[in-house]
Amino acid sequence: MPQTLTPERCHGLLPQNGLVWLNECSAASPLLHRVIAAEPGPQGLTVTGVFVPGLNRLSPLAGHGRRIETVLAAPDLDGLPGDQVSFLPLSYRDLWGRLCRRPPDAALFAVSPPDRDGMCSFGTVCDVLPALWPRIPVRIAQINPSMPRTAGAPLIPLAALSAVIEGDTPLPELAPPPHAAADLAGQHLAELVPDGAVIQLGLGQMPEGALRALASHRNLRIHSGLIGDAVLDLLLAGALAPGSPVDAGVAIGSRRLYDAVSQDAFRFRPVSWTHDRLRMAGLGRFVTINSAQQVDLFGQVHSEMAGGRFHSGAGGAPDFAAGAGLAAAGLRVIVLQAARGPGRPGRIVAAGAGEGPVTLSRHDVDVVVTEFGAADLRGLTHHQRADRLIAIAAPADRAALSASLSGPYSAAMAWNRDRA
Repeated sequence: MPQTLTPERCHGLLPQNGLVWLNECSAASPLLHRVIAAEPGPQGLTVTGVFVPGLNRLSPLAGHGRRIETVLAAPDLDGLPGDQVSFLPLSYRDLWGRLCRRPPDAALFAVSPPDRDGMCSFGTVCDVLPALWPRIPVRIAQINPSMPRTAGAPLIPLAALSAVIEGDTPLPELAPPPHAAADLAGQHLAELVPDGAVIQLGLGQMPEGALRALASHRNLRIHSGLIGDAVLDLLLAGALAPGSPVDAGVAIGSRRLYDAVSQDAFRFRPVSWTHDRLRMAGLGRFVTINSAQQVDLFGQVHSEMAGGRFHSGAGGAPDFAAGAGLAAAGLRVIVLQAARGPGRPGRIVAAGAGEGPVTLSRHDVDVVVTEFGAADLRGLTHHQRADRLIAIAAPADRAALSASLSGPYSAAMAWNRDRA
């Protein structure tokens, strides 16, 4: 059986110049951070994982010969020197492929207390480790009584751990408050989603808030990398199908969500399951609901930068867009707040004017939803797409957006318009 050690003693188990997977999201723990930050210890550590902006704070772990590697850029990492942080622009599926090719040398993670057979659950964060842990030589786990036991994903035997830290720490919570724009967008979203659909939900206030508008729907199912409190609200409202209608990799929300995920309705799966395109292709009426920083008049989605800085990454949106594109009745929806307040430009922008890289191309989006309506872009010319997007933009922006059609892309837009 593994030794029970302090975080500081566990630090000595980390390999020199090793790649260390830190399970964060809603499983983040100060005890696990202490394992990394203890001094003195191995030099040249690279700490990698999925670190959620606004929920996980990693900058204190950098320095002293350590560096942070992330696929979701976060503002708290901006001030770090270039040799202490690197941002990998990978989707979740690509991250999984990279980890399979080069597994970490060590993993730090929280688990639920073992059952009578000595098996521990990864609880609310089952995206990577349930499928990868046998290939990671050093496995350091915090036995956390606050971590719920969840079904679906493979468990880990207590005997397979290299060392154990005991300690009860609360799971970090992130639950968006009620939002008027999300409520309005939800009314438009509800008209697009049929009863019996399978839903994927992205991270953010707008998708989470808009999803609650589906409470009067019936027999919905969830297939998502992430779930939040809105999924629990749908379950309580009777909108989800009987049995086990929720398949997800990670839960991020309030304590009431964490208290619920042990129920039979929830099944947790690794990313190799949730993000598998062929599996998604068989889901039929598969509706993906993701957010964006900006959408341009071509229908291109920019989700990663704002104000000249990276704030996030591609996440799972490209993977789910590809999967929904293969499904027989798939529908790929982007939900965003068009109006950003007095004096601020809205999130619908001129063609080619989006900030940062294109996260989803115009071929990966079917419908864009804002608080002002829904723009169905399927089967339209560039000019028709632009007209529909202008109609759901912030009212104060519409004149300028219409004028932009005579800008750099005017010839292409006119060619499309004349042949519509």
